[in-house]
Amino acid sequence: MIINSNTKISKILKENPAALDAIISLNSKFEKLRNPLLRKLMASRTSIGMASKIAGLDAEIFFEKLQPLGFEIDRETVPESGKEKPKLPAFFNSIKTEQIVDLDVRPIIDAGEDPLSLIVSKVKTVPKGGALKIINSFEPTPLISILKKQGFESFTDILDDQVVETYFYKSNDSVAEINEEENSERGWNELLQKFEGKMQTVDVRKLEMPQPMMTILQEIEKLSDDKALFVYHKRIPVFLLPELRERKFDYRIKEMAPNEVRLLIFKD
Repeated sequence: MIINSNTKISKILKENPAALDAIISLNSKFEKLRNPLLRKLMASRTSIGMASKIAGLDAEIFFEKLQPLGFEIDRETVPESGKEKPKLPAFFNSIKTEQIVDLDVRPIIDAGEDPLSLIVSKVKTVPKGGALKIINSFEPTPLISILKKQGFESFTDILDDQVVETYFYKSNDSVAEINEEENSERGWNELLQKFEGKMQTVDVRKLEMPQPMMTILQEIEKLSDDKALFVYHKRIPVFLLPELRERKFDYRIKEMAPNEVRLLIFKD
């Protein structure tokens, strides 16, 4: 396989899984790649050039590490960093500074907390013709997908490896509200009896964002029609619920105590 500065890490790992240890050995910042979920999220969006910038290394260091694994090196291709940034979407021409609601979720995530509840409340404050600006250290892919279904346009600007700004633009008043009242316990005990011996369990309470949602979505892909997924969670996963409905899954939610929530997910 021929690689260059623009080759995505995911393609390299698919071609030769041994490249994972080789890349991680270059810098401790790449240790996150050992986590399958984070690897799926990051590797498909990160090129050799971007990874080099994150680690403060020259791309040539990557090439020297990967070449012994059978990769051919193309040093002529212009790195993505040398290309123009994507053009700003049309809504930037009309939006005013006072119409942008800023929310930096990095301190929340660094503290090991889930910012989704705060994001929900901020979404509801966005005025018509305004935007919510989420400041993060990665592109919030699940959030982009969900808010798109709510009628929001989005634009992501990657400033560097620690600052990613994503704008969610509200073009009109027809945007559906995101509900936090999906706390249905209807038939909870009966459903537990129905799926007794047929439940898979997953505990996402200690996972960092955006792993809880990604883990659950990954688990339900493997769920057969006669089984249910029992989830240990810290809170009601507001943004997950529309995804479950779209994928034809039903669910029940039971709040056991503060920061202790149980979900039962099964085929509709």
